[in-house]
Amino acid sequence: MTTILAFLLALGLLIAIHEYGHYRVAVACGIPVLRFSIGFGRPILRWKIKGKPTEFVIGMLPLGGYVKMLDEREAPVDPAWRHLAFNNQPLAARAAVVAAGPLANLLLAVLLYAAVSWMGLEQPKAVLATPAAGSLAQAAGLRSGELVLEAGVEGQAMEPVRSFDDLRWRLAEAALERDKLRLVLQAQSERGTSRELLLDLSGLEQAQPDAALYRQIGIMSPWSRPVLGQVQPGGAAAAAGLLPGDLVRRVGEQRIEDAAQLREIIRRSVDGQAQLWDIERAGRTLSLQVQPQVQDDPAGRIGRIAAYVGEPPEKVLVREDLPGALWDGVLKTWDISWLTLRMMGRMLIGEASLKNLSGPLTIADYAGKSAGLGLSAYLLFLAMISVSLGVLNLLPLPILDGGHLMYYLWEAVTGRSVSEAWLDRLQKAGIVLLVLLMSIALFNDLSRLLG
Repeated sequence: MTTILAFLLALGLLIAIHEYGHYRVAVACGIPVLRFSIGFGRPILRWKIKGKPTEFVIGMLPLGGYVKMLDEREAPVDPAWRHLAFNNQPLAARAAVVAAGPLANLLLAVLLYAAVSWMGLEQPKAVLATPAAGSLAQAAGLRSGELVLEAGVEGQAMEPVRSFDDLRWRLAEAALERDKLRLVLQAQSERGTSRELLLDLSGLEQAQPDAALYRQIGIMSPWSRPVLGQVQPGGAAAAAGLLPGDLVRRVGEQRIEDAAQLREIIRRSVDGQAQLWDIERAGRTLSLQVQPQVQDDPAGRIGRIAAYVGEPPEKVLVREDLPGALWDGVLKTWDISWLTLRMMGRMLIGEASLKNLSGPLTIADYAGKSAGLGLSAYLLFLAMISVSLGVLNLLPLPILDGGHLMYYLWEAVTGRSVSEAWLDRLQKAGIVLLVLLMSIALFNDLSRLLG
């Protein structure tokens, strides 16, 4: 129920903001708005404000919305009102009305990101865990327990790294551009001293911002102690006698530095052999035989022990004053918009997988999960979806707002509007393309949920 309510609230808010952008600018331009609808299909709620021509409607299908304006192309218009019709407005006014919807979504994202930044957010500290074996981070010499102080692309200014989330974002940006990222590091045991290291991301096999990318880089999670959490009944951990709270000191001859190293050892344990684990429990050292279970995974065969590995990492409060929060909202919205466009471009030319497309099922799932994590997480989810909605609608696809702006650009350059015949062809092509993209997104949703 939480998932459904969180999804409907998110969808309703984002659609309302988008359509309100169209509505507000249309009214400002003097164009009568006949209907403001959130959702399609049979109205389940409708009302009018006294003295206003607009009918406000909530439709049965909450998968979109529309603003119906006075327009001679849709219905006959009284001669006395023709000068107010949308189709008779100057080019600049028509373009402003169309662009206002996506821009309203982007403005909402700015405000949501700013609100979270101003309230403050607890994020994992940027302390590195043991790099994954064979990764770029291991080859570059990164070590467990080092704190990342600053980061910057080679040839550019260094910037402070405030949290592990901040570091992951820098890694994703540099990986997409296949840049070399400079890091300033400080060992936790050596306060006051630091070293600089270059992480070369130019040779990455793929640069999609997902778990596989961070595994290639070798930086997947922040440092945490190798303590066991929940142990599932019937699993390898339970069979070995492991308990929640056990601190793992050694596996075989290998000393364990952190939870990431232990998870990697378990993951690589596919030979079916038992391992000798030295653990610390209630001040005593015990040795137990543990035999990870081998399971199939999309990445291949991996070992599992059916227990949560690692305690919560150290957190840091990331917070800004009001002006700083607003600027942070602008920067985050810009960065994510640009990242979204780059990912779409890579999918178009085949450099990124279409599996990155997500549809309503995945969005609903994330809505429920983020709502369960608290207000800040839900606001960040809303901001991310609002950016995606704004960017998507600005794409030059005929059926979207960006397609209409493309028509207006043609009109501005040539001095004449697109012919009705071409409009009809382009609209049909846009519908086919949009249905194709939605089908792929829905297929990806089902694959994730059923896989």
